[in-house]
Amino acid sequence: MSLSIDPTATLWSDGPREGKPLLVLLHGYGADERDLFGLVPFLPEGLAVAAVAAPLSPPWPTPGRSWYPIDDLQSRNSAAITTAAESLLTWLDADAGDAASVALLGFSQGAAVALQALRLDPARFDAVIALSGYAAPGALPNDELLRELRPRVFWGRGTHDDVIPAHLIDHTAQWLPDHAELSGRVYQGLTHSISEQELADIRSFIATWRDGVEDRS
Repeated sequence: MSLSIDPTATLWSDGPREGKPLLVLLHGYGADERDLFGLVPFLPEGLAVAAVAAPLSPPWPTPGRSWYPIDDLQSRNSAAITTAAESLLTWLDADAGDAASVALLGFSQGAAVALQALRLDPARFDAVIALSGYAAPGALPNDELLRELRPRVFWGRGTHDDVIPAHLIDHTAQWLPDHAELSGRVYQGLTHSISEQELADIRSFIATWRDGVEDRS
């Protein structure tokens, strides 16, 4: 099954996008494109930012959108995450194929999709910010290329996050350092959310990516 992202629902930051690095925001389960777009005023300048609406609607009465179904809190379907990541790559081809550089920032489901998109097309992305999420289990054909390229990944999570199953956290903690230049932080007392300290760390990470793109141009 293929999924389609609605390009008319994408929220874009103000100003011209040509020549700027592009940061794509991927929201979590039950949220929508407006959720992470609220971070834009707190991000470094000099970026184009796009907040994408996930392609699925969760079962009623859950509001918002979702990237893939969740059958229960202990299991996640890696194939469904791959399908969602493929829809993101298709959207990028159509709506942002001319971006100078692309980074992904995802929260929860969005983080899982961001990491899966990185695995599907490692050369496409310079950096990924994965917040309160995980890397999907199972091998993908480009994992070895990803291990060679080692793009920069920031992984942030809280000690009191009880949404992501422990076995997926353990898997991610083993998998990410082997496939990326990993930086990140575990935030004491943080639940399934984003704190001010994490936002400051994200801003610093994004600024480093932006400056690196500018140095190459």
